[in-house]
Amino acid sequence: MNTNNHYLNFIPETMPSQEKKEKDLFFVFYNNKILVFYKKTVVTIPSFSEFAKLSLNNYEEYYLGKFKDTPCYAIKLNEDPILCDELKFEDLRSIGLSIGEDFFTIAGKAYQILNWQETHNFCGRCGSRLENSQHERSKICNTCGLISYPKISPAIIVAVTKGDKLLLAHNNNFPENLYSVIAGFVEPGETVEQCIKREVYEETNIKIKDIKYFSSQPWSFPDSLMLGFTASYDSGDIKVDEVEINNAAWFTVDSLPLIPSKISIARKLIDNFIESQCH
Repeated sequence: MNTNNHYLNFIPETMPSQEKKEKDLFFVFYNNKILVFYKKTVVTIPSFSEFAKLSLNNYEEYYLGKFKDTPCYAIKLNEDPILCDELKFEDLRSIGLSIGEDFFTIAGKAYQILNWQETHNFCGRCGSRLENSQHERSKICNTCGLISYPKISPAIIVAVTKGDKLLLAHNNNFPENLYSVIAGFVEPGETVEQCIKREVYEETNIKIKDIKYFSSQPWSFPDSLMLGFTASYDSGDIKVDEVEINNAAWFTVDSLPLIPSKISIARKLIDNFIESQCH
């Protein structure tokens, strides 16, 4: 496929079409942290040549596809490597802004696929060992014929506004004082719109209207696909569920608390609200 015009920055593939080259990108993980290469003040993903200098043998390798015609690989190390000063393992979410959104997304894809490879080795129907397909991103049971695909968990995330105020909540799992927009997983047999209404109502007792699609983001920790929306307040007073959410409130632009990183769709929704209030 000719991708010289880069209509799509990343083309997912399952089998490489050529031998590895020095500039191929290696998304390397060990103990759930990603290996990055520091070039003075720039943080980037190591190339094949930089990875090869580590002289490692005990690792798993999976081809991901091409980023702007450059092949990309997901690597899971099974040994603790000795690193030079320019290489370091970092938490992916903490360096997302440093490596840029494109590399953050591909790194998330690599992390998700490595997690899937680790946790889906046996058939859920008959218990036989699964084999990786050579034609698509799937696993095949040669005993009963079941085909298994990478787990993707759809979840909604919604910015609810009431005039010049935005609904933000503190989840029990958040760091202290961090607030974000409402989010939750889609239930089986549930439409996305139903899920949005249910999650907001369950967690805050607020009813909403005017639901509009905003954008989406894969969030591979470990396997979510975040579907972003905006909505307007309809009725109700805030009453948190005290199970997932311990506090929620309406915030103006001038009174915003600590909010998520700019790499997240949550922050993009909040920034969209901020921009709407500045015009």
